[in-house]
Amino acid sequence: MIIRHAEIKDLEIITLIETSSFPKTEAAAKNELKERVELDGDLIWILEDKGEPCAFIQGFPSNSKDLSDDMFHNSSLRDKNGEWIMLLSVATLPSKRNNGYAGKLMNAVINDSKMQGRRGIVLTCKENLIPFYKKFGYVSEGKSESSHGGAVWYQMRLSLK
Repeated sequence: MIIRHAEIKDLEIITLIETSSFPKTEAAAKNELKERVELDGDLIWILEDKGEPCAFIQGFPSNSKDLSDDMFHNSSLRDKNGEWIMLLSVATLPSKRNNGYAGKLMNAVINDSKMQGRRGIVLTCKENLIPFYKKFGYVSEGKSESSHGGAVWYQMRLSLK
């Protein structure tokens, strides 16, 4: 099992994982994922098991304290040196779930963010996933302002400093 950063050659598998993990209204489009890989491939962590990509986490660097809906579609809002990493996707192929891949990736994201000197990590999730993120030290800040994809989201924050 290895964890590595995304390259443009990963676009097809990232798109497959994303679109099979989220409803159409929430999933990033292939062109958005392409732009994210080109701009911030070092903030996309991919887990491979036996040479097969199974899961990924994608981050967006920002100095904003909160994750906003426009971050999902407007890369001009990114700040490469931002204090916060906003997680836009935490996704695992449905056939590969319940193998601990997301947890292994999250630990890598947290460790890398600490080494980069980031202030912390912010994500939004659905209510049923709050306990999963709490295991890593994230704190729920309640319902998010986000209405991405028409869903109800909860903002979670992990302070690293």
